Amino acid sequence: MFISYSDFEKIEIHVGKIIKVEEFPKAKKPAYKLWIDFGDLGIKKSSAQITKNYQQEELINRLILAVTNFPPRQIADFISEVLVLGVVIDNGEVVLIQPDRDVAMGKRVL
Repeated sequence: MFISYSDFEKIEIHVGKIIKVEEFPKAKKPAYKLWIDFGDLGIKKSSAQITKNYQQEELINRLILAVTNFPPRQIADFISEVLVLGVVIDNGEVVLIQPDRDVAMGKRVL
């Protein structure tokens, strides 16, 4: 199914920097709670099932891409405000998508 470019423009994907990571034992599948700084858009929270490929300490200050205009979603006792983007590899694990150089937080992907 094809979509138009105007459909794609409705999806707001922005660059953010992970500033805080916590274990999320109440999640159904292993996940972290992330706090992500999107510059002028502010700090947003997300739950991400990335525990197999990433340790908490290596996520701090990592640039990521996230969809920022989905409605908030409650996951257990946590409100996830953005969807962090990743590639699902063969074993079902997720590898994060990130810019290949430093860019300003909050910049939009087009």
